[in-house]
Order: sequence, then C-alpha cells, then structure tokens
Amino acid sequence: MTASLTIRNAKVVLPGSIQQVDVSVIDGRIHSLGNGISDVGEVIDAEGLFLLPGIIDPQVHFREPGAEQKEDLHSGSCAAAAGGVTSFLDMPNNAPPVITCERMAEKKLRAAEKSVVNYGFFMGATPDNLEELNKVENVCGIKIFMGSSTGNMLVDNDDALKIIFRNAETIIATHCEDENTIKTNTMKALEKYGNNIPISEHPIIRSREACFQSSSKAIQLAKEFDTKLHVLHISTKEEINLFSNINLKDKKITCEGCIHHLWFNEKDYEKLGNMIKWNPAIKSPEDKAAILDGLINNYIDVLATDHSPHTIKEKSNNYMNCPSGGPLIQHSLPALLEMYHNNKIDLETIVQKTSHNPAILFDIKERGFIREGYFADLVLFDLDNTWKVSENKIFSKCNWTPFINESFRSKIIHTIVSGNHVYNNGDIKLNPTSLRLEFDRD
Repeated sequence: MTASLTIRNAKVVLPGSIQQVDVSVIDGRIHSLGNGISDVGEVIDAEGLFLLPGIIDPQVHFREPGAEQKEDLHSGSCAAAAGGVTSFLDMPNNAPPVITCERMAEKKLRAAEKSVVNYGFFMGATPDNLEELNKVENVCGIKIFMGSSTGNMLVDNDDALKIIFRNAETIIATHCEDENTIKTNTMKALEKYGNNIPISEHPIIRSREACFQSSSKAIQLAKEFDTKLHVLHISTKEEINLFSNINLKDKKITCEGCIHHLWFNEKDYEKLGNMIKWNPAIKSPEDKAAILDGLINNYIDVLATDHSPHTIKEKSNNYMNCPSGGPLIQHSLPALLEMYHNNKIDLETIVQKTSHNPAILFDIKERGFIREGYFADLVLFDLDNTWKVSENKIFSKCNWTPFINESFRSKIIHTIVSGNHVYNNGDIKLNPTSLRLEFDRD
C-alpha cells in the first residue's frame, strides 16, 4: 500500500531553480506543489531541509543471486535508502548470470519480496543469447562486458559483438576495457613483481589505453549499426573526448561517471590499497579533474556508484586474488554534497546527473523529477549537519566502506519511495513497498 503525506517548508530543487514550496503526496504520487496546500496523511516539517527527487543509481551490483554473503537485494536496497537512492538498476553478473528470460523473472520476484526501494535490471549479453536479449520484457537495457570483471560474462569476439550491436532492440550498456591489453600488462607485472604486485600497478595493468581502445570500439560499432549505446564508468580524460555535449534527448551515444572516479585518485592507493580497487581503475588526479569537468559540461550524462561489495576477507587478499569493487551507495549523495560545499558542483547539477538524466536516458516512466503526477520518490537532507562515517551504521552486508571515518557536512534525514516513508533519520522501514520500474518505450 502506498502512503499519503505532506512535506512543509522544504527548499525544493527543481530543474534550474530552488524554491521553498510545500509538496503533497496522495497514493504514492506527487499531487501538488505550492503554498497553501491542505495537509494529507503524515506531515513532515522540513524547515531548514532541502528536498531532491530521489536518486536513480544506474549501476549497482547487489550480488543476488549467488553471492548473498557480500550483499543481497534487501541489504543493498537498505543501504540505498539510507543514501537517498530511491531506485536502482542492477547488473546481471550474478551466479548464475542473468542471461535468460527465466533467470530475469526469478530476479524480479526476489526483488519484489526483498527490496525497500524501486528496482530495474539489465539483461546480460553472451555470444549466443541474442534471442533471449530481445525476448525479455521490461528491462532497462543490455549489459556487455567488453572487458573482464567480476563474474564470467566477457564478450570480446568481434563477430559476436557485431551480432549484438546489429540486432539489439534496446539500449546497450558496455563495460569497456580491452582484454588483450589487460592480459599483456598483467604478464609484464607478474614478470616484474611475481606474486607481490602492488596495488599501485592497477591503473597501469588496467590502463588508460585499454579503456580508450575498448570505448572507441563500442562507439564505432554503435555508429555502424545505429545502436543506442551507453558507456559505463568513464575513467580517463581521453575517453571524454569521444562523446558530445548536445542535449541528452538528442544523443544516441552516452556515458556515465562514477563517484569513486570523482572522489579518489591513484595517490589514494597508498592509504586505502585494495579497498579502492575497481574496474576500470581509479587513475590520475588529471583524470579525476577531467571527469568532473566532463560532467559539468554535459559530455558525461549520468552519475552512478558501481556499488559492488566484496567481503573484507576477499579484499585482504594479494593483488591477483583480490576482487575489484566496493560499497558506495549509502554515501554517494553525502560525497556529492561535500563536493558542493567545496564549490566543485552545484545542487542543480547533482540533481540533473543523479535523478533527471538517468530517468531520461533509460526512459524510466514517471520518475526522476519532482513533478505533479509523478511517483513521490524524494529525499530530504540537512545541508549543514556534520557527521562522521562509522562502522556501526553501515547497511551494506559487507559492513565496510572506503569512506570510513570520513566527515561529511550534509546529512540525509528522510527518504520517501513511491510515497512510502522508508528512511527516517537512521531507521529503515523494513517492510518492502517498492515497485518495479517501468520503461516508457515504443
């Protein structure tokens, strides 16, 4: 059952402006915006708080099915709600991988039972599941791993890629790293260091050349077959030049930036080590600055977390046996708001890249905006409320974060999902009332 509520006195971040207006929600949808509206349902006095449309995180790995010891759809969605994320798009590299209609249906059922925020899923591509790719219904897109990462879903054969790009009936999202380049660099590192490869070699092994070569190939294929393409987690300044900054609605080729590539750089490996081992690798300070610039100037269209938990035990292994990825979804909005405090990005741009644009890019129906008639996916935060990240309030099942002991100056107070008050100042409403995302496509 969806709830009704009224939010009073919030500073509402709307497209291009911030206004102090009241918001009423009836049966899970935004009923009215303005002053003098009547109270309905629960009343939240948001004096001093900012109201944003809930974040849509367009790339997460919640590990279910197959690796629930790291994360599952419930724990991951709780971390999302605590981070102001009201909808997520989850990747298919599970065990078994989500590459058939049957497995997709099973995953949707799991989410309906467990998730406290709204959910959508990518279908995984393999060299031989084209019929399944085009038969599955109501998915956000097709995921191709053009470079190996967690799981075993690599597609790097040119003929197979051409078949998928030629025949795909929905958007393709690609993980772009050239496999041959990575293998060559790995062999060089093993020859030099043996089994003691330092984590500082990660951006050299999974190099900028590997990223640029693979992203260039994906874009070439998309142009050749007139395919809608979305390149995930851009990590180099060179890749940004492959994209345009025209209006998002006019783009067929888009790309994504990630929180960790905006926050960390390769100098942080010395302190954080394997905890910031991601694929693609975190690279130079110059790349970090270029990604922010590309985001602000609309070459990069959306922001994601690539939330991909592993256990502390796994992350404590040596380089070759340490999986890539880590938990970020609970602290992504506080990190972005910290960047706002440091005059690196404004609130309107944060909202555009985390809410408006993901909804537009993936054709998500009636979400991503504070707009009458749309679902009430909302987050309220205190811009000036300093707090420190601690281990005793981490919702992700892996129970760690690279942001541990980080002080943030802004704090999330309430998260509302389809009209339901799911997160309230540290407490989660555990009864799932989430909805499956719908995609408004012809």
